[in-house]
Amino acid sequence: MKTSVDIMDAGFACLVENLGVVNAERFVSMIKRENFDYTIWRREYFDKLDLDQISIEAEEYVHRHPHSGRGIRV
Repeated sequence: MKTSVDIMDAGFACLVENLGVVNAERFVSMIKRENFDYTIWRREYFDKLDLDQISIEAEEYVHRHPHSGRGIRV
């Protein structure tokens, strides 16, 4: 199980990779400054999409980001 520090490090590394250091810092400061609720933010996004569009976006994401880690089967 990953620790909170591991998750924060991985998350920030992902932000830096996609936004660059300066914009990653800006993103973090915006999140901290706002009364931000990630669940509400995502719900507002997904509520605007129909199931077909969500499925299309999920498939596109999988093709752009193939899983290369070790999965755990339950």
